[in-house]
Amino acid sequence: MKHAGTVVIGGGLAGLLAAIETAKAGRPVVLLEKSSHTGGRGISVLKNGARLNLGGHALYRGGAAFAALRQLGIKLEGRAPSTSGEVIWKNGLAPLPADPLRLLTSKLLRFPGKIELGRLLTGLGKINFAALGDTTLREWAEREVRDPMVRHLFYSLCRTATYSRDIDFQLAGAVLQQVQLSLKEGVLYLDGGWQSIIDQLHALAVRSGVAIRTSAGVTGIAHEGGAVQGVLLGSGELLPADSVISTLPPADNFRLVEGAEHTALLRWKEDARPVTAACLDLALNRLPVENRQFVMGLDQPLFFSNHSRAAKLSDNGTVVTHLIKYNAPGEQDPRGDEALLARTMDMLHPGWQQETAAKQFLPSITVVHDQPHIGRRDRKPGPAVPEIRGLYVAGDWACHGEMLADAAAASAGRAAAQLLKDAKAGLGREPELIGS
Repeated sequence: MKHAGTVVIGGGLAGLLAAIETAKAGRPVVLLEKSSHTGGRGISVLKNGARLNLGGHALYRGGAAFAALRQLGIKLEGRAPSTSGEVIWKNGLAPLPADPLRLLTSKLLRFPGKIELGRLLTGLGKINFAALGDTTLREWAEREVRDPMVRHLFYSLCRTATYSRDIDFQLAGAVLQQVQLSLKEGVLYLDGGWQSIIDQLHALAVRSGVAIRTSAGVTGIAHEGGAVQGVLLGSGELLPADSVISTLPPADNFRLVEGAEHTALLRWKEDARPVTAACLDLALNRLPVENRQFVMGLDQPLFFSNHSRAAKLSDNGTVVTHLIKYNAPGEQDPRGDEALLARTMDMLHPGWQQETAAKQFLPSITVVHDQPHIGRRDRKPGPAVPEIRGLYVAGDWACHGEMLADAAAASAGRAAAQLLKDAKAGLGREPELIGS
């Protein structure tokens, strides 16, 4: 058996990016994925001719993921969706004051509120996000936003930008930076869904020399004398390696490492606050209310978007839509959430059930496994596990202020860069043949 050199655990966005960056530097890399395909939550499910993402999956055009994919030559075909839409307020609908004209004519806000909202949005770029420290999103909003309706609008923007509903723990600086990114740069909906990214990354990984092994579950990360020795597979096989990048969630990393309670892996597991959501994705033969493309909930944690208004997601002309309910931490009510999402669709698009060509309900999908929040002892977890030489982490949870796919991409870059730096400095063993 050949020495693996570097093993990357997990074939999602972070794993593929980390494997590519490491292999392009000339190191032998094996990527292990427990499922039968790469992609993780980045895949798009094909149902009746339509591509349905696992959740919203908007690509932030000014973010780390966009930059990393562009640098690798990944084609990002699609368009930015219009933000002209409506809001849900007291079980009714009202125009979203998303531009100066709609703001001036909006009946949601009194004149002082309109002025405050305008100042709030234009002033985001002047905020020193780092100086906010451990200020929570609620603390900042209660202090800075006086008008109650403006606060409702602001919180809705924050939910939409971060996919999170955790205002008593989210760090204000990170959330405000994400909101500014969404307003300034906008998002991209991708032709073919996020599967188009995964397919290109998989092909690039193979061309770069990455050996991809699917249906390869990992049962342990072997280490001795403070250094990585390899990876234990479900088959009982030891795959020798001098370095490992794990893109698994904090709890899984902790489980795979013997003695993890004496490492930073314990803190990262204990401090994690996963973000989940309930999602209803539909392929409709037609949109019952033709001009209702984009709706944000103000007094309900809901968001609706017609993805087909900006991207080609079906081969047969069906309209692919996405409706999400942002869950509070620990909140799970699959039946209640499904009923709520169905009632919301009844309000937004009466008769939608008769037009449904494909349906996907995700009762509690993990959006990210952690996010910037108070009580997090390591503000910037990873990329190295300090106590075990040659062990690195990446993934949406290993964020240094970034969020969502940007956190996955940025952490993958950090892990690969630190591994290569350590290898050059002679801190890891050189890959070698240890058998036949």
